[in-house]
Amino acid sequence: MNSLRLSLLLAAVLSLPACSPKPAAPATEAAPAAAKADASSEWPVFLKRFQEDSFIANPAFAVTQGRHEFDGQLPDWTAAGIEKEINRLTAARATAAAFADAALMPEQRYEREYLLAVIDGNLFWMRDVGMPFRNPAYYSGTLDPSVYLTRPYAPVDVRLKAFIAYLKAVPAATANIRANLKMPLPKTFVTLGVNGFGGYPDFFRKDVPAIFAEVKDEALKTELKAAIEPAAKAMQEVASWLKSGEAKATDDFALGPDKFTAMLKATERVTTPLAELEAIGKADLARNLAALKKACDVFAPKQSLKACMAKESADKAKGGAVEGARAQLAGLRQFLLDKNLVTIPGEEQALVAEAPPYQRWNFAYIDIAGPYDKGMPSVYNIAPPDPKWSKKEQADYTPGKNALLFTSAHEVWPGHFLQFLHANRSPFEFGRIFVGYAFAEGWAHYTEEMMWDAGLGDGAPETHIGQLQEALLRNVRFVCAIGLHTQGMTVQQCETMFRDEGFQDAGNARQQAARGTYDPAYLNYTMGKLMIMKLKADWLAKHPGADNVKAFHDQFLSYGGPPIPLVREQMLGTAEGPLF
Repeated sequence: MNSLRLSLLLAAVLSLPACSPKPAAPATEAAPAAAKADASSEWPVFLKRFQEDSFIANPAFAVTQGRHEFDGQLPDWTAAGIEKEINRLTAARATAAAFADAALMPEQRYEREYLLAVIDGNLFWMRDVGMPFRNPAYYSGTLDPSVYLTRPYAPVDVRLKAFIAYLKAVPAATANIRANLKMPLPKTFVTLGVNGFGGYPDFFRKDVPAIFAEVKDEALKTELKAAIEPAAKAMQEVASWLKSGEAKATDDFALGPDKFTAMLKATERVTTPLAELEAIGKADLARNLAALKKACDVFAPKQSLKACMAKESADKAKGGAVEGARAQLAGLRQFLLDKNLVTIPGEEQALVAEAPPYQRWNFAYIDIAGPYDKGMPSVYNIAPPDPKWSKKEQADYTPGKNALLFTSAHEVWPGHFLQFLHANRSPFEFGRIFVGYAFAEGWAHYTEEMMWDAGLGDGAPETHIGQLQEALLRNVRFVCAIGLHTQGMTVQQCETMFRDEGFQDAGNARQQAARGTYDPAYLNYTMGKLMIMKLKADWLAKHPGADNVKAFHDQFLSYGGPPIPLVREQMLGTAEGPLF
C-alpha cells in the first residue's frame, strides 16, 4: 500500500472468512478421535504463539497494527538477529506442516494454509533472496514513524515519548543496515536508499518539532531536541554511504526465472508457467489499449493516443492533487451506497495529506490504521513531484482529475481503505494482521474498472480514459516485472514501455521502471485483479443475479487477505479450474 506499503517482507497473506469455509478433501484414513481433539485444541495455541512471536521479532510492525506496548522499538537487524528470525520461521513452518489434515477441523486446515503462505513468503525474501543484505526496501517501511505522528491513538505527549524512544533506536538500527547491505548494489537500489534515508534528516529537524508543538512539557521537548540530531545524523550517514557507492553500482537486480517462479508460488500460491502468465498480461494490456483508442476517438477525434492522454492530463483537479482528492472521497463513498455495490462496515474516514519526504518514491499510498487501533483515521498520502526535476516534468507528474479519481478509488473508496475496514473486522485475529500483496493490490485495482462499469462518470469518455490510464500503468508493471527479472529487459526499456504503452509522464515512467527492479512482485496489481475477475465470473455463474455482485464483494472481502487461490477454493468449493 505505499503501493508497497504492504511491505515486500510481510505482504504474504492471511485471514479467515466470515462465512464457513468449505471442508477440505477427506483424508484416506481417519485419525483417532482423541488425537484429533488434541491436535485441534493445540492448533489455536500454536497459531497465537506464532502471531505474538512475530510481533516480538518485528515490534515496528506490531505498532502499526496497534499494539502500542511495542512503541518505540525497532527489530534486531544484526546479522545474528536476522538469522534467528529465519530459524524461527523455519521451525514454525515444520511445526505447522506437522499438523495433519485428518487431525484438524476443516477451518483449521484452511488457517494452516494461510500460516504456511505467510511463512513461505517471509522465508523467500529473507533467506532465498537475501533481501536484508541487498535491498534498502527491506528496511524502509519498518523505519517509517508516521504512526506516532499522524495517528491519535494516545495523548500527544504519550506519542511524543514513543517517538523519542524510536529516535533513540535509529542510530543502532542504521549501523546494522550499513553492516548488512553489501556493496556494490544495483543502481536503482542505491537511488531508492539515498532518497529514502536522505529524506529523514530535514524532516526530523524541521517538521517534527512543529508536529509536537502543542506539547506543554518543556522537559519532554528538550529530550526530543536532544534525540533528533543523532537520529538525523545517522540517517544522513546511511544516505551518504549509499551515495558513495554510486560509482560502482551495478545493473545486477534480476531474480532470474527460477526465483521469480518461486516468488509467485511462495507468496501468492500461483503456479502458472511464466510464458502463459506473460501472455495473459500482454492480452490484458492489448484489451485496455483497444478500449483507450475507442474512448479517445470520442474525446479527442483524429488525435494520437498520446495527444488524447495529454488532453485528459491537462485537466487538473482544483487546488492541486491533495485538495482534489479530498473533494473526491465523499462522492465515491456515496456512489457505493447509491449503487449498492458493497457493504461499508463502519463510519471511519480517510484523511488526505502530502506524503512525507522519506516516502515519495510513488505518487500515492494509504497508511491504514491497524486492527488494534479501533476508530483511528487512516491517511491517504499524495507525493509532490521531485523538485530536482524540470518544471515540465513536475507539472506533468500530477495526474489529471479523472486519473486522480481512480487513484482515490484505488486507495480509499472502495479500494484499500474499504478492504481494510472489512479485514479489521475479521473474526479470525490472525487474518486481521497478515494481508497479502495480490489480494490487497488486486482488489484495489479491480475496483477501478468495477466502478467505471457500475457507471462512475456517467459514461464520459474522459472519465474512462482516467480509469484506463491507471489500468495501463499496472499492465506495464506486469510485463516489466517479468521482463526485468526473467528476460534481460533493461531499466531503460521498461521506462520506454511505461511512456509509450502506459502513457506515463517522464517522472512517473522513471519511478515505475526503477520500482520494478526492487519490487519484482509489483505485477500483483494486474495479476490479482485478473484472478478476482475470473473468480467473480465463476462465482456469479453459480449465483446468478445482479444483486449478487454485492454479495460477491462482501464475501470476497470477508477473507481478510489470503492468497487469492485459497479464496477461490473457499468460495467455489474446489481448488480445480484456471486462476485466470
